Amino acid sequence: MNSKARIACATVLTASVFAAPVAVAQSSSDRDTSGPYIKGSYGGYKSHNGDFDDSNDLFGAGLGYQFNQFFALEAGYVDFGNFGKDDVDGKLKGGSLVAIGRLPVTDSFGVYAKAGAFAAALDVDAFDESETYDEVSPVVGAGVDFRITEHLTTFLEYNRYNVDVDEDDFNGQLNNDGPDFDTAQVGLKFQF
Repeated sequence: MNSKARIACATVLTASVFAAPVAVAQSSSDRDTSGPYIKGSYGGYKSHNGDFDDSNDLFGAGLGYQFNQFFALEAGYVDFGNFGKDDVDGKLKGGSLVAIGRLPVTDSFGVYAKAGAFAAALDVDAFDESETYDEVSPVVGAGVDFRITEHLTTFLEYNRYNVDVDEDDFNGQLNNDGPDFDTAQVGLKFQF
């Protein structure tokens, strides 16, 4: 991650630490564990595989519904920006729909895993050719969250995305069939 990513992560984590006494002081009876929420995140990623090896920043947003303290459904948007090297340039963005299973460790802290589908829009410029790939692929992830106030939660999560590129489109000059993306994100979630 670059310095902007480090500063953003440090800011959110520092806010979480200073808000911890407030969150611990709240009783669990004044917290609603169900309802709609919105969230935003910032982080970094590493793209793997041949000509697509690169790392960059990413931005994410989402909205979802928390059914109870154990289960949520979420729709999200992620913009990976540009990546690639030498004669290969990619640009990826897309939306996801995931199911989230959460294990509350305390009233304020929990761990979770998520799995679902990622609808990707990948633009590739390579060797004087351009192609656009629209496809749906799996996404999996895991994270931790910390409830700062009744409505505000901070989170840190890892996600894994995969998209495919048809090597035949570039006269066999690409040395892989598509990039995999490992992401780390920190963000805030507001529950209504």
